[in-house]
Amino acid sequence: MKQIKRDIYLNRLINRKENGLIKVVTGIRRCGKSYLLDPLFINYLKSIGVKDDHIIKLELDKEQNRKYLDAKILDKYIRSKVTDKDMYYIILDEIQLVAGFEYVLNGFLYERNMDVYVTGSNSKFLSSDIITEFRGRGDQVRVFPLSFSEYLSCYDGDKYEAWADYVTYGGLPLILSKKTDEEKSQYLKDLFKETYVKDIVDRNNISRVDILDSIINMLASSVGSLTNPQKIYNAFKSNGEKELSLNTINLYLKNIEDAFIVNKSLRYDIKGKKYIQTPQKYYFTDVGLRNARLNYRQQEESHLMENIIYNELLVRGYNVDVGVVEQNVKNKDGKSERKQLEVDFVCNLGNKRYYIQSSLNLETREKTIQEERSLMNIGDNFKKIIVVKDIIKPWITEEGISVIGIMDFLLNPDSLDL
Repeated sequence: MKQIKRDIYLNRLINRKENGLIKVVTGIRRCGKSYLLDPLFINYLKSIGVKDDHIIKLELDKEQNRKYLDAKILDKYIRSKVTDKDMYYIILDEIQLVAGFEYVLNGFLYERNMDVYVTGSNSKFLSSDIITEFRGRGDQVRVFPLSFSEYLSCYDGDKYEAWADYVTYGGLPLILSKKTDEEKSQYLKDLFKETYVKDIVDRNNISRVDILDSIINMLASSVGSLTNPQKIYNAFKSNGEKELSLNTINLYLKNIEDAFIVNKSLRYDIKGKKYIQTPQKYYFTDVGLRNARLNYRQQEESHLMENIIYNELLVRGYNVDVGVVEQNVKNKDGKSERKQLEVDFVCNLGNKRYYIQSSLNLETREKTIQEERSLMNIGDNFKKIIVVKDIIKPWITEEGISVIGIMDFLLNPDSLDL
């Protein structure tokens, strides 16, 4: 298999080099965090002249490094390797295995010639609030499964064949090494059950694993649909679950989100310029895991494409919300009433903003008008875009809305400005 280039994350590490903070590489298990640091980042360090003995790397999950799981021994070992005043790059993989690792790493922060990078992939390090462990002196680099562009770069086939596989089996790097559909499917199902769910259960001492499983399945079934804890709670109650509280539903949802299995997108009232706390949408970090969770049922390409677009926007660094815009319409009695229209994504990065709709196709003028309606009611001058599955080249609708194909969107890092 070709070496996968993960330049977007490598550049984020390079930009943070020697910034006086602990670089914490986080993300769902098996997404490529360790690979990012070694070989990719280490090769970069060597390319700019860093000597081998100024790169101190320990894989703490290896048997030969077991003794370093003692925090004092680890600290003493690292410091013994720092023998001059030049910069040393400390790379510690699976740091969460060390009891009291926070104190060791915070101690390194006081040394001006130690630049610290850590990864972790068990339940503790899969918490989205890991940065608090370092008292505000951590700098998180979130790694996602392979984007479609990264996936295609190592795929043995054309981009359309790659899309068919990607929308089914997702972008966890090891998928590319699996030869058959059976292998890919079994790998994802086993990973979900034996790794992700087990991590959540162990970290949070969850007693009702059946409830956790059911909530994950509900989220997988409702990708791209609005939901909230109350709705999920009501579904359990209607099925005769009597010993379940709304607080438990809220807690389990937070546990699933903290494990990076899903990302929550809040609704944003575009004209009112305020957030609507509920309902919200949940998208899976990897669509292959979502599909495996449902045993490859409910594979509606429109929902999966929407999920992939959402993930791509996160990879590019955007803050992404679900947009809501109100429109005055006349009811059957001819009276005016307010109707909420949905904008799939409101994307912000610095002073940039884009409004994006996801649609499999715009085969008719009526379909185009339907997809344009919410965008046309926004009323500001930020760019408005519809991403569709099959078009040859970008075009502009009669109302001035940009239309771009999913391939152009995913494969061109500047696609939002086409």
